[in-house]
Amino acid sequence: MKIINKISTKIKLIVTLLVFLMASIISTTIYLNQQNTKDAAMINIAGKQRMLTQKIAKNIFYLHYTYTNDFYELNAASDEFIRGLNILKHGDHDKNIPPVSVKKISNQLKEIHKLWDNYYEDVQTFKLLTLSYSDRNAGEEIVRSIYKNNTILLDNVDKLVTMYTNNSEDKTKSIKIFQYASLAILILMFLYSLIQLKSIESHVEIFSEYSKLLLKDKEKSKFIPIKLEAESESEIIEVGDTINCFVQKINSAMEHSNEALKQSEYAASKLEELTDEFDTIIGELKDKSLISKHLNNSEDIVIESTEELINSTKKLSNLKEELEKLTKSCQNLNS
Repeated sequence: MKIINKISTKIKLIVTLLVFLMASIISTTIYLNQQNTKDAAMINIAGKQRMLTQKIAKNIFYLHYTYTNDFYELNAASDEFIRGLNILKHGDHDKNIPPVSVKKISNQLKEIHKLWDNYYEDVQTFKLLTLSYSDRNAGEEIVRSIYKNNTILLDNVDKLVTMYTNNSEDKTKSIKIFQYASLAILILMFLYSLIQLKSIESHVEIFSEYSKLLLKDKEKSKFIPIKLEAESESEIIEVGDTINCFVQKINSAMEHSNEALKQSEYAASKLEELTDEFDTIIGELKDKSLISKHLNNSEDIVIESTEELINSTKKLSNLKEELEKLTKSCQNLNS
């Protein structure tokens, strides 16, 4: 697994994850509210279906035992039950209610639809018998059948309401678990961000301490390169390498300057010896026979001193080149 060891990449990753988690929490909260509204509407319709079965049965008993044939309430309750059953099964775009998607609930709706067909057939038969007054005993039989089927239909509608309620609660639990998990991950991400920022801060602090060390030790003849941890970010390592390269150039320039200084001091001592030698020669010129000998010695000394000066000149020239390179490097870093 590739380790992410770049400050910009770490920051981008942290920000992306935080934005994704925040968007997920917000979207799931909105979705939960929408689902709760839809589920509440469906539970309300299913609960109303239960009430309508009771209303139909009570109205039939009333009409039967009062010998009346006003079917307005009976027809209205039956039509409303049919509309509610269709909405639960096929949905309602105007009310933003989707079609049934849970197989268990869909099977229960099919069962209720079958029971309703038989129940509604008995209701229609009752209405015909009530209008004709042909057979009182037949009317009693239909009423008993309606009472029996109503109980079965009511139990199945109760079961449907329970299914809708449980389904809504299960979805709410699942979404809440997701929200809690997202919140826990969000907290972990904040902690991870703090740890990473602390790590970056500690690595940057190394440069601050190193700069203080450079300012403090002004009399050092050689600077020690900065040492970085192996797990430091790539940008930190890159800056550290640049600083170490700069320090190496400074150390190299200092070494060349020290060596050139030594050569210059050596050349100066030789020149001083040469001067002393010439003074001695001039003092001994009184002895004409020694002139040739001293001239030869002086020539050797001059040649040797000249060679030393040439070497010193080369060293100083190298020092100049190193200093020019150092200046150019500083300009490149600043640009």
